[in-house]
Amino acid sequence: MNSRERILGRVRRALADVPADGTPIARDYLREHGQRGVAETVDLLAENLADYRAVVHRTGAAGLPGLIAGLLQQRGSASVLVPPGLDEGWLAATGVTRVADRAESTPGELDRVDSVVTACAVAIAETGTIVLDGSPDQGRRRITLVPDHHLCVVRVPDQVVSSVPQGLERLDPVRPLTWISGPSATSDIELDRVEGVHGPRTLEVILVDGA
Repeated sequence: MNSRERILGRVRRALADVPADGTPIARDYLREHGQRGVAETVDLLAENLADYRAVVHRTGAAGLPGLIAGLLQQRGSASVLVPPGLDEGWLAATGVTRVADRAESTPGELDRVDSVVTACAVAIAETGTIVLDGSPDQGRRRITLVPDHHLCVVRVPDQVVSSVPQGLERLDPVRPLTWISGPSATSDIELDRVEGVHGPRTLEVILVDGA
């Protein structure tokens, strides 16, 4: 038996239980790993975000404006890019110049903005992933890729799920989805890590209860 026949044999065995008419088979795949409560799921999200070198903060709804103002001040941000549907109360405590998300903004103009603040569509605990879907409180994809500092607000527990399958159920596949697992980073052939090549160098995630 040659290599071709061995490969085709494996394919036939794998497809042995597939109906001839092509009817899909429902397979009993795991939807999450282990059994976790809400608090444990949020803790896992925070742990995996930090493992990917994102900076994680926690606060209640009342403390969110002050926290955002403090983080922008600590960063030394003089301007912040704001999606059109962002909750205005989130920036109520800061006097940083707000830059609107405009379709005609050039990459150069976006690059001169110090920070961007957005909400998210869903956060996945097992992979430490934040997903944006271009909704009004998140803006267009490029506003979170060009500025060097991204502050992303996650509503806890409403926007937190345990696994990728659970996250996919909440997402519309026709929307422009951006999956973020930590700050932008890449490595060359010698494994020298470089951050900020194709996205923000600094990602800060705020887990906010009751927002």
